[in-house]
Amino acid sequence: MAKHDKSGLGKSASGFKSPTSLWIGGALTSIFVVAALVSFLWTPYSVEALNIGAKLQAPSGTHLFGTDHFGRDIFSMIMVGARVSIAVAIVAVGIGILVGVPLGLLAASRQNSFIDDLVMRSNDLVFAFPSLLIAILITAIFGTSALNAIIAIGIFNIPVFARVTRGSALPIWTLDFILAARVAGKSGLRISLEHILPNILNILIVQGTIQFSLGILAEAGLSYVGLGAQPPTPSWGRMLADSQTMISFAPHLAIFPGVAIIATVLGLNLMGDGLRDLLDPKLRRVR
Repeated sequence: MAKHDKSGLGKSASGFKSPTSLWIGGALTSIFVVAALVSFLWTPYSVEALNIGAKLQAPSGTHLFGTDHFGRDIFSMIMVGARVSIAVAIVAVGIGILVGVPLGLLAASRQNSFIDDLVMRSNDLVFAFPSLLIAILITAIFGTSALNAIIAIGIFNIPVFARVTRGSALPIWTLDFILAARVAGKSGLRISLEHILPNILNILIVQGTIQFSLGILAEAGLSYVGLGAQPPTPSWGRMLADSQTMISFAPHLAIFPGVAIIATVLGLNLMGDGLRDLLDPKLRRVR
């Protein structure tokens, strides 16, 4: 009599979970990426044109998401706001990767040395100052702008990628093929680039998606307190801030930018979860 293979069923179930989260996350993220790209060429209405006569209109066929207190079309503002949020997150995560990953590789190659201690203690120092406080310090000196928000979020991403890179690289430095590379005369830099980095790339990709979602949240938070993109450029965070005094009689002002933030962050987190299952050798199923 044939027996049910419980382990096979488990693999099938887990194998279904990973593509599902990846596809759902990719679909949600793609919606806002496409909206951001289309906003460069077209929006239903101008986001800078004021129409006081049409202010605070509820969602309708004319204005899909309604209008704000200046009569601006909220759907158009969501599209342009996606462009701002995604651009800030991409550049901020890029700063974290370009600076944090080399620092993490350097610290791992010189573990238990002065350089390792210097890199990690510097990371601890940056972690002591949240991105909001860093943004306040930067804007106090240079003024409020989206660029300063990018710098603040990017600085906070550096120690994140440095720690993840170092923590992932340290176990690999103890493996036999790394010892063989050392015996062959390869330098620490060459080993880091040729052997360490390719083996931790999957971890960095997953971390990048997580930091990307956190970057969008951070940009929205900074804009909410007035430290992000400045008017007339729409921003999801500032749209929420503007709506808080009118939420009782015009809830659509808060609902749509709030849903945009939640859906984008959820999509990126689902993508990160799916990529982790897909790229992590320990979780990869035999097909």
